[in-house]
Amino acid sequence: MVTDGPHVSVRYDTIPPALWIIAIFALAPFPLAAAAYGWGPPEIARPALTVILNWSVCVLAFLGGVRWGLESGRPKPRAERLLISVLSPVAAWTILAARHRVPDGWIIGGCIGAFLVQWLFDHQGPDVPARYPRLSTAVTAAACISLAVCLDQAMKTGHV
Repeated sequence: MVTDGPHVSVRYDTIPPALWIIAIFALAPFPLAAAAYGWGPPEIARPALTVILNWSVCVLAFLGGVRWGLESGRPKPRAERLLISVLSPVAAWTILAARHRVPDGWIIGGCIGAFLVQWLFDHQGPDVPARYPRLSTAVTAAACISLAVCLDQAMKTGHV
């Protein structure tokens, strides 16, 4: 086998810079939408809430899919882990489907809860690459802090 240079071993738990850059771009809608909803004019605030709620569902579905992929790639996937990996996305879509039937504050709080449950699942899971819980923490923090800004605004405007 011919290589361009000596093989450099990188720790498996090291998060490559490109992965952080992708994560930052993927997380950007959270604080941007939260700022628009929390401090923007009414004609921007309502669509911003729609953006952050829809993005929350997409990210939760992605996180569940990642966990599904990690588990299904094992030689003997564990059925209970596969089942749990779809609960967070299903919960998120259910929460979103309840929008306009349930006050916004409850919808926002439900998204925060779904992110926290997914985070707990990510951190207690066996056989997970060491980098995954750290990335999950970054995603959860960005989402939950941004959603908390929205929850605060929803409570101030009486949408709870």
